[in-house]
Amino acid sequence: MLPEPQWHGLHVSRKSSGIFSAFCAILSSQRCRGGGSEVPNVLVVADDLSGAAEVASVIPMRTTRNLVLLGVDATLPVDDREVIVVDLDTRSGPAPAAEAETARAVATLGASRQVFVKVDSQLRGHVAAAVRGAGGFAVVCPALPRLGRVVRGGVVHLDGVPLHETDAWRVEPVPPPRSIADLLALEPVRVIPLTEVRGPELVARLRAIRAEGAVAVCDAETDADLDLIAAAGTSIRAVLVGSAGLAAALGREDHSFVEVPAPGDGVLVVVGSAAASAQVEHLRAAGAHVVALNPTTLAPVLPHPADLVVLTIDAAAGIVPGAARTLVAALADTAAAAARSSTSDLVLTGGETARAVLDRLGVTRLTVHGPLPGHHGAVLSTTPDGRRVVTRPGSFGTPGSLTDIAAALRSDHERHGGSHVSTTSPDTRPYIAVTMGDGAGIGPEVVVGALLDEGLATECRPVVVGDAARLRLGAEALGVTADVVTVESVEDAEFVPGRVNVIDLGLLPADLQWGELSAVAGDAAFHYIRVAAELAMSGEVQGICTAPLNKEALHAGGHVYPGHTELLAHLTGTEEVSMMLSTPKVKVIHVTTHIGLVDAIRKIEPGLVERTVRRGHEALVRAGVPAPKIGVCAINPHAGENGLFGQGEEAEKITPAIEVLQAAGIDARGPLPADTAFFLAGRGDYDLIVAMYHDQGHGPVKVLGIEAGVNITVGLPVIRTSVDHGTAFDIAGKGVADIRSMIEALHQAARMSPSPAAVPA
Repeated sequence: MLPEPQWHGLHVSRKSSGIFSAFCAILSSQRCRGGGSEVPNVLVVADDLSGAAEVASVIPMRTTRNLVLLGVDATLPVDDREVIVVDLDTRSGPAPAAEAETARAVATLGASRQVFVKVDSQLRGHVAAAVRGAGGFAVVCPALPRLGRVVRGGVVHLDGVPLHETDAWRVEPVPPPRSIADLLALEPVRVIPLTEVRGPELVARLRAIRAEGAVAVCDAETDADLDLIAAAGTSIRAVLVGSAGLAAALGREDHSFVEVPAPGDGVLVVVGSAAASAQVEHLRAAGAHVVALNPTTLAPVLPHPADLVVLTIDAAAGIVPGAARTLVAALADTAAAAARSSTSDLVLTGGETARAVLDRLGVTRLTVHGPLPGHHGAVLSTTPDGRRVVTRPGSFGTPGSLTDIAAALRSDHERHGGSHVSTTSPDTRPYIAVTMGDGAGIGPEVVVGALLDEGLATECRPVVVGDAARLRLGAEALGVTADVVTVESVEDAEFVPGRVNVIDLGLLPADLQWGELSAVAGDAAFHYIRVAAELAMSGEVQGICTAPLNKEALHAGGHVYPGHTELLAHLTGTEEVSMMLSTPKVKVIHVTTHIGLVDAIRKIEPGLVERTVRRGHEALVRAGVPAPKIGVCAINPHAGENGLFGQGEEAEKITPAIEVLQAAGIDARGPLPADTAFFLAGRGDYDLIVAMYHDQGHGPVKVLGIEAGVNITVGLPVIRTSVDHGTAFDIAGKGVADIRSMIEALHQAARMSPSPAAVPA
């Protein structure tokens, strides 16, 4: 059975229901926050369909729905749309064709419009050709901060790592560029650093670069940076070149909403990306009928009728880089044949796949209705004949995201056609207690900043345990507007955009200094955790998410615990728990944590290793990985090298546990040399690595993704997640704290915590 959709509890009118009522609530809650002059009518030129739809969903939809045209030849008539997006489908074709098609689109529709060239945030496709084709002075910034993709020194970084040092281009036929300037090798390029982007002379700097006949590449790390770039670029009518992040900065205004056709008779999910294999397996586990085409034979197979069908390529059979176009064509042939025999809603992942399917169905335009809340890049549109279509980039989404989208579409079908379904569904979002951490550190800032993130509203109901006055100071430091409201209990909390609910313990003095060690702050941090644990044990919340505390301050306040993990274990009466660190690249669980290395080796034994692996396996299954592959590290270098290093610890302490786990059906492998294990996990061979001691696991994780890292405590009666960084006293109160790890910690808590209805009373 598919899970209940996680998009309930939003304030909507009685006339709307299902996912579309959630759309209404999300869209109506968005207020103008862009900086700059009013934007004229816009022409967006995109090289793939999922990107085109994503941009159309984030650019202001003022009076009518935005229109996506499938090719320049489908441009007339265009009605009187203020925003027109043309998908040229040139991502994997030849560069000269991309340049020519871009030029033709701009010549046909761009005369009186602000031209925006949508490019991939990871620079795939013919970016240089599109810039040349658009003509005019180009301002380039492909940053997408919400996904950890920023531009520093003219170089795209993914979660802090330069693009060319990642494996993001592993299926591309050529290596990634080392910089945007390298990508635009045929153009003179001038990089504008952050200091100038955020300075008062940005427009003047752009004018000077235009006078040189060069291309401007702007650094950007935040949405606020993109707002500045968009405002400056549009003020001089430059051609803007960027991802959906820059497109959203063209003005963040109220979005109206119009009725959409009723749902179809089922859901057909077409997955055109090998990167989404975990999502396909999650759909299969949820009961979907999965049809996987063999990439060698490419024989189309019409799926059996079902209300949820998934079509994909069998990645296990081996996919040759460069063969994407052929595979997409075969997949689209099969998908179109299946779609013609039904009125199913379509969920199309991967821009080329989506375009190919719609081409075969004779669709030449899409009317965009808005983004799907909580699923970055997923967009709802309708075809001229009324079929509902959801598009999304193939590499986006958690393992359970496609399952959630399909569940919501099917739920909406039941609301329209099933009389047994109530028009008011119960709110299934878990309550999460969010502890404020050490009030002298960055906890108040990251908590407030994270809780203002729009995507979290669809996943959970967070209630802060902390000090309301300190949270308001945190908002002031960040320069954001937050309605911090004191509540007596979780039940009193109301969940509307911009509101932060807090159970106010009032333990901090008004004159508490930022960035200074304080026994008072350490004692307060303990009590935030204590109250959160009590709420969890009483069933009032289903998860806990913690901002960082300072161990020295905690001890000075009279509470001598090694850290959050041991403190929560004590408060919940749990004898044994494990620490798991999660980043976008790798997840690690620790057999031992806050003890010395000699003591750790002494403590490791087969039973502890086995229990740790089982806890990690259970956590990943709850998070949507149905059959996790787990790599278990050795203790000694080279896994002991057959007795050359160490005293046989691997054979004595680890191998017996792995044999027991494998006999129980858990895919645990090892003992592995730690350096090899983390290399293999970084390229995707393992879902989880088991580290034997603290630094063996923490070192690689902090190199691979500390900015977006999450600390998860598994084995407690309640899920607990936390940021994987400290209190950062050196920057506390300065408004520069990175909130991404806190946002991701809340996402993880929401995904791994049960619905309140699923918890026994």
